[in-house]
Amino acid sequence: MSEEAPEVTDITDELIAERRVSDYSKKPDGMNDIVWFLIRWIDTISLWIGRIVCVATIPLFSVMVYEVFMRYVFIAPTVWVYDISRMIFGAMFMLGAGYALSKGVHIRADFLYRNFSVKTQGTVDACLYLFFYFPGMLVFLWMALDFAGVSWVRLEKGMDTAWMPIVAPIKSALPLGVFFLIMQGISEFLKSVHAATRGKWPV
Repeated sequence: MSEEAPEVTDITDELIAERRVSDYSKKPDGMNDIVWFLIRWIDTISLWIGRIVCVATIPLFSVMVYEVFMRYVFIAPTVWVYDISRMIFGAMFMLGAGYALSKGVHIRADFLYRNFSVKTQGTVDACLYLFFYFPGMLVFLWMALDFAGVSWVRLEKGMDTAWMPIVAPIKSALPLGVFFLIMQGISEFLKSVHAATRGKWPV
């Protein structure tokens, strides 16, 4: 007796935020050449930034393994691994935020959004980006630049550990990460405008 194939669970509405451009070789119908160039250019940069940031997991894991080895084998815990590990993780979190946005993995509430038409979805997204996302990110960028700039001027050191590392370089990851978020937001806004006007997401 033959077995029936297992039923494939449809989770597309649960992953609606992950609807992203998958084929950049063909321009979507009705999209301006300049707009399509910007979307491809920004998404490609975000992709490479994401790949580079992923490589930072290697030194992150390496220093953690080193700390465990030194602590439990030689009974000689370090004073610097904790700082290095949180610096690397913090940099990964901020610098990878734009890439995460390009892949649609930021938290969002889709319980109403998923039932909207494509045009309505595009209109809602475009309005939210234009009136909330960009103003908020620009203020965030201004504050982050001041935050990092003051740290560089003062050559600020971390005061919560005995090692006291200079923290200006890692604090610079904050404005840089916000810049990447704004850049990727432009791409997402252009995609939303296309969906709002054409009734189809550029996939």
